[in-house]
Amino acid sequence: MPRKAKPAAQAAAATGVQYWLLKTEPGEWSWSDQASAPGGVAPWDGVRNHQAMKNLRAMRTGDRCLFYHSGAGAASRRVVGVVEVARTWYEGEGEGEGKEAAAGGAVDVRAVGEFRNPVPLGEIKKAAGEVEGMRDFALLRQPRLSVMPVPGKVWDWICDAGGGFVQDGEAEEEEG
Repeated sequence: MPRKAKPAAQAAAATGVQYWLLKTEPGEWSWSDQASAPGGVAPWDGVRNHQAMKNLRAMRTGDRCLFYHSGAGAASRRVVGVVEVARTWYEGEGEGEGKEAAAGGAVDVRAVGEFRNPVPLGEIKKAAGEVEGMRDFALLRQPRLSVMPVPGKVWDWICDAGGGFVQDGEAEEEEG
């Protein structure tokens, strides 16, 4: 049976875990790419926006992240799974010259589980008036930001809307 995430406020208070959202174009790096990486672990790199890089640098090992597919069509914009930070920020090789090369860095993330029901951006927007913290959620206020914090109650709502997730190596059971 898919696992439900513990209520975020309870889990964060007990463990100090922070919650984030990571956006990716599925044509460049999809959930299936992440899940099929060796051990489900891959670097989250290529971020150039200063605020997004600041968020990556603030991540700690064990922090949980929503894996969000962005895209051109509204139907493709949705949260599809959960990853966790496996390695904190480290400097990378960087691409380009000067400031661009110096900006290269990454965190490594490990696939935790795929949502049973992907959560579309439209559903998240509809919940803005109902879920505490949703109106101020950066996904709705700063839609072009690729790495952002997720308030605990928003995390809980998205995980519930996703129907829980199947963790790596577990078989999903049919509900009867």
